[in-house]
Amino acid sequence: MSHHYSGPNFGFPHGSACLDYTDLYAFPKPGDAGKSILIMDVHPSDSFIPAGTTTTTSFATNALYELKIDTDGDTVANIVYSVRFATAEGGGQTATLRRVDGAQATGTGENGRVILEGAPVSTGHEAAVTDGGGYRFFAGWRSDSFFFDTLGAVNDLKFTGQDYFVDKNICSIAMEVPNAELGSGKLRLWARTLDGASGSWVQADRGAKPSQTPFLTGDFNDAYRGAQPSDDAQFVAGFAHALEHAGGYAPAEATRAASTLLPDILSYQPARQASYPDNGRALTDDASGHFLAVLTNGKLTSVGVPHHADLLTEFPYVGPPHRT
Repeated sequence: MSHHYSGPNFGFPHGSACLDYTDLYAFPKPGDAGKSILIMDVHPSDSFIPAGTTTTTSFATNALYELKIDTDGDTVANIVYSVRFATAEGGGQTATLRRVDGAQATGTGENGRVILEGAPVSTGHEAAVTDGGGYRFFAGWRSDSFFFDTLGAVNDLKFTGQDYFVDKNICSIAMEVPNAELGSGKLRLWARTLDGASGSWVQADRGAKPSQTPFLTGDFNDAYRGAQPSDDAQFVAGFAHALEHAGGYAPAEATRAASTLLPDILSYQPARQASYPDNGRALTDDASGHFLAVLTNGKLTSVGVPHHADLLTEFPYVGPPHRT
């Protein structure tokens, strides 16, 4: 998995597929060095345990979906792009995109400047794209861009060469952002989902780097999903313990390897080409291969399945959803 099924026992956070954050991508817009593409994927179309399909409802309306950005290197957000969904007439959904800056970016709630509102959520083959304020925005069902041999991974890493996600769908939130809105330095990005079902906002899931939450968090899964990247040092020992068993590391080496995975952020400089894990993450990057190399202490570096062939050459770049 990437960050799919990040709740306890490969389940969903708070028991809701709509709150399951799966992947984060950041890369320069092809053909336009002045803009970046930021994509946050949530809500897998299929559950793993038990096997089956999830809800056809795209996004939870009592939730917030946030992309957080640290611009000064302290792993505390300076910018937040926050999306809230609402039920539209006729049974569809619409999205409101806000930007939160400064001190408010460290908080929780529907704050900040509205960039777009009433943006339609896509459910079909054609992507409904909304433009406004110098941004382009998309939200809706898409083909899942993540490629991985999940069945082999859970069978003691005995890979089959079959891509579990090749026919799966995901809900994508994609933005085309002017780089002037992001600053010129090195950014640190992560995504999170917030559950408002209780009447207050509770962080349900978060992450940036693929695979480590479902494979390494174990008994501290709930604590990890509810924490902030600035506090991730507390999880190094737990990650190291898991790596000792998975990769045969000596204790000191396991600690060193665990420290490369935390804090759970994605580094990105808009002026550079995307290449995971050094700079952002493109839709074709074999991010799971990098994680496998750490997990197995270099014994495995790929699951042997290619990136997906249904990607688009224009915004939102993620491919159309598979028919179900």
